[in-house]
Amino acid sequence: MKKEQTYAVFGLGKYGKAVATELVLNGAEVLAVDVDEEIVNDAIDDLPVVKCADVTDAAVLEQLDVASFDVVIIAMATQLENTILTTMLCKEAGVKKVVVKCADELHRRILEKVGADMVVFPEIESGMRLANNLLNSGFADIFALSPDISMLELEVRPEWQNKSLVELNLRKKYGINVIAIQHRGGVQTDIDPATVLQSDMRLVVIASNRKLKKLD
Repeated sequence: MKKEQTYAVFGLGKYGKAVATELVLNGAEVLAVDVDEEIVNDAIDDLPVVKCADVTDAAVLEQLDVASFDVVIIAMATQLENTILTTMLCKEAGVKKVVVKCADELHRRILEKVGADMVVFPEIESGMRLANNLLNSGFADIFALSPDISMLELEVRPEWQNKSLVELNLRKKYGINVIAIQHRGGVQTDIDPATVLQSDMRLVVIASNRKLKKLD
């Protein structure tokens, strides 16, 4: 059985709280943290595990056992210095995936240089999309074409391997339209429906966000 991923959300403004809440509603284990005691008290009724702590302190991160979480989401975009420091400390502690909320393009470049694995420019709605992205571990590089439709990369699932697109009929079953196949460093856009999928392929697809939930 696949181990469920665990998440820590640092910063409980509108975005951070939206992400944490969506993850919890989908059954994920989430630690929510903010340095502001009033914000923490406001979140207690909505989130099962909320702590008041300064995540820019390495000793505090150790006490929180941050290294045990699969994903840390840093949602403190208005505090660039704190965001940079927290990102660096999380990576130094061994966190595999650090997702950081960012204010602008310059900040994005800085955060990527200090170790951020994923940088986002969100509002509340995109926070919810991020939560759904993280909960579906086969997805990568989601690009929202609209509030309802996304383009994304999709791993070839074990049950799809050695079967053709015709056999799988992904459009009918999941509402997925395959627009490209990435394989061995190349990208195929003129797709033959008889193409047999292999484990080292990635599919570039366009699909309804609602129908993607069928892949859970």
